[in-house]
Amino acid sequence: MTAAILVTLALGAQAPAAPATIPPPEVQIAGAVQAAPADQRATATVVGFDAQGKHTTLRPGTGSLVCLADDPKAAEFSVACYHKDLEPFMARGRDLAASGTKGRGPATDPRYKEIESGALKMPSVPTLLTIVQGSAFDAAAGTVANSYTRWVIYTPGATAETTGLPLTPGPGAPWLMFPGTPGAHIMISPARPK
Repeated sequence: MTAAILVTLALGAQAPAAPATIPPPEVQIAGAVQAAPADQRATATVVGFDAQGKHTTLRPGTGSLVCLADDPKAAEFSVACYHKDLEPFMARGRDLAASGTKGRGPATDPRYKEIESGALKMPSVPTLLTIVQGSAFDAAAGTVANSYTRWVIYTPGATAETTGLPLTPGPGAPWLMFPGTPGAHIMISPARPK
């Protein structure tokens, strides 16, 4: 999978599939918080899916994280948690994906122009997004089968010159995607376990 696809998956914009059964809110919440540190799971806001398959807040939180539940239409389990200051960017991405107008990257994603115009705010400091994927989630045990975790650190405006990071991925090494843009971010994708 390319890095752009990985980021798209993190934003909950998977390709449409056959109608799926929406898990109960408590199952969606238990799955979503798998991407949060254990000490922040109870206080995270959780965004999941209503009975019609539309995004909805399943649990308002008091902490600094927002977690996205697994899309029941997707074949692979995938959840993400990120700092609440990224929520305007992420929520706008979900809205654009739902309307079919979301692009990929600075050239085609309307959010980049919205950030530059001041209509959409990005955090001014580096901000973390954690993604956990797997082949399945066991809600009773609270475990993800074949779990794989990767991280994205949003650093608006960052460049290779300001960070020292490469602009192309290497095996398990951090690299900078969309440098010099409001959506610049460091990708950290360790090797998948065998």
